[in-house]
Amino acid sequence: MNPSSHVLPRRGVLALAGAGAAALGLAACSGPSTASTGDSTASAAAKTDWTKVTPADTVTVWTNHPGSSQAVEAEFLKRFATSNPDITVNFVTAGANYDEISQKFQAALTGDDLPDLVLLSDVWWFRYALNGQLTPLGDVLSGAGVDVANYNPGLLGDYQYADAQWAVPYCRSTPVFYYNKAHWSAAGLPDRGPDTWDEFQQWLPKLAAAGTGAQAPYGLGKGTGNASWIHQSMIWGMGGALSDDWKMTVDSDPVLKASDYLRNYVTQGWAAVSSSDQASDFGAGLYSSVIGSTGSLSGILKAANFEVGNAFLPGGAAGRFTPTGGAGFAIPAKRSPEQQLAAATLLKFLAEDDNTAYFSQNTGYMPVTTGAVNSSTMQEVYAQTPLFKTAVDQLENVRKQDNARVFVPGGDQSTVTAWEKVMLQGTASKDAWGTAQDEIERSYESDVKPLVKA
Repeated sequence: MNPSSHVLPRRGVLALAGAGAAALGLAACSGPSTASTGDSTASAAAKTDWTKVTPADTVTVWTNHPGSSQAVEAEFLKRFATSNPDITVNFVTAGANYDEISQKFQAALTGDDLPDLVLLSDVWWFRYALNGQLTPLGDVLSGAGVDVANYNPGLLGDYQYADAQWAVPYCRSTPVFYYNKAHWSAAGLPDRGPDTWDEFQQWLPKLAAAGTGAQAPYGLGKGTGNASWIHQSMIWGMGGALSDDWKMTVDSDPVLKASDYLRNYVTQGWAAVSSSDQASDFGAGLYSSVIGSTGSLSGILKAANFEVGNAFLPGGAAGRFTPTGGAGFAIPAKRSPEQQLAAATLLKFLAEDDNTAYFSQNTGYMPVTTGAVNSSTMQEVYAQTPLFKTAVDQLENVRKQDNARVFVPGGDQSTVTAWEKVMLQGTASKDAWGTAQDEIERSYESDVKPLVKA
């Protein structure tokens, strides 16, 4: 499949309603076609008569509190207790980020100390579904009365394969371009984000010479969930991809070109790699601009003592693209029907429009249901703080993420390591990405190919 076939058409992606708000109709970005390895789990779930199951009295949720959402979760506990007094919910800090949650989940799979719901990111859910370690959700969601049709179809489709639903969207985002309006003004730049990476390159020397006091005009993130996710768009804009379906193209010429291009930002002194979190450093005024998750918006706005702007990701000669990201909730296969139904009851609650809107309003993540997007709450949020709407509007540029990153175990880490070798250590792009190509091909051949349909 040609990589361009992953680009979602404008028609059907975004239908504007009301005062510029959007009813999301994103075409499905479904997971790859695979052989179902969870047949026994699927069969057991299919045989369960959910009308005869009484939900368990406790639901344990493993999360990293995305978007600093502890206060939101506390509010959810109060609301859920009012409507479901017979079920107690425990939010457990299972890690500082998605990777740590997944590592803990991986270790727990050998025993019975598992959560009833686990938050899995775009690069983690597939391997567990592939190995039959997650419960297919179709019947249990129906049994709990979840209105699946109200989910954004594209965000819901991100967790589908082999005619089954393996997770539901929760904290979903796109990367967006953030900029310090005061620094932009000092550099004499227009009050907008750059349309292309080449335009941004023309602006960077002006920002560097503007005497803003920033450590660098552009702050780069590091670590999984940052470098590789964010800069897929640069590779796509230059006509490349990390993979073409299951053919790995990690060290292809367009990827090397993008790597060298970004490395030039660093060598010229226009960009620096954040020592912690680039979004937090931007909010502290250390960088004039960064690319970060939509879910970082609330934190940035609270931290910044300057006016913040945000915009779509820059594009390239091949176009302007963005990946979706974030995480969704899955139910482990080794849960009893009673535990599964209790977990699905909580999912029903979280998918109610008022609760979805509340989560989005207080974190910056995109609303995952159509009803929430069209709700008066979100209409008011978008009217008062248009920055929250940028990610929703940017869905017109969504492109399916490359299999090499999200569906090959270790693919995200290998590509992140390549970026960091080039940016931090000055490793030649061909060497850094050549190593990543070898690692990802080996992982695909051993862990994915035997289970994937031709």
